[in-house]
Amino acid sequence: MFWPAEVNVPRRNRVLRLLASGSGKWIVGTGDFRRLANAVNPREMLTDLPNLLTLSRIAAIPLLVGLVAARYPVTDFVACVVFGAAAITDYFDGKLARSRRQQSDLGRMLDPIADKLLVGAVLMMLVGMGRLSSFALYPAIVIMLREILVSGLREYLAGIRIGLPVTSLAKWKTGFQMGALGTLLAGDSSARLLHLGFIPVSIVGEGMLWVAAVLTLVTGWDYLLAGLHHASAPKVTEAQARGTLPRPPA
Repeated sequence: MFWPAEVNVPRRNRVLRLLASGSGKWIVGTGDFRRLANAVNPREMLTDLPNLLTLSRIAAIPLLVGLVAARYPVTDFVACVVFGAAAITDYFDGKLARSRRQQSDLGRMLDPIADKLLVGAVLMMLVGMGRLSSFALYPAIVIMLREILVSGLREYLAGIRIGLPVTSLAKWKTGFQMGALGTLLAGDSSARLLHLGFIPVSIVGEGMLWVAAVLTLVTGWDYLLAGLHHASAPKVTEAQARGTLPRPPA
């Protein structure tokens, strides 16, 4: 039997026991088999290290909200540290999932959700607490609208079994965005707390937010074009996908 490389040995053994017990069925195709392997023990998937890192970003949101709402210099600094740690997990969860062969549909679902919840919560807190100038409100709106646009595109493309890969430019956008939000969470109050009041932290953060917004527009446009391309492409039936019927001309 052909085993996908992504299915590690413990999961292979559990699937074999499942099939041998008669509670499963023999299936053909790597995608189907990978889904069965991942579905053997959902509780274990939640405790995989990559998924725990992803969930930690969601768990950090109430803490960040409370820290920002406190309006003390020390809580602003702690909020910056917590957000920075959460942002770092966004890099390591995917890297660990690939290196440990613990990629799963659950992780692919949770990762963008955690990112958008974290960014959305921080932006709303910064605006609600008056931590953004009126000039910086515009890039914040652009970033929020782009997140909604990409979420809608991913949902549509998932329905027709097409993934939306992350581009290198989108990774740069994420880097500037996370850096900007962390800097804005620290604010000028944290700079004074660390005796660095001569650094215009808020202005630097808003400048980074504008850079992130420009990259957001570019990557959002690319994703929109990709979604429109797939939406307007000729539909391929399941029989055609298996190769039993001819595909429509491109």
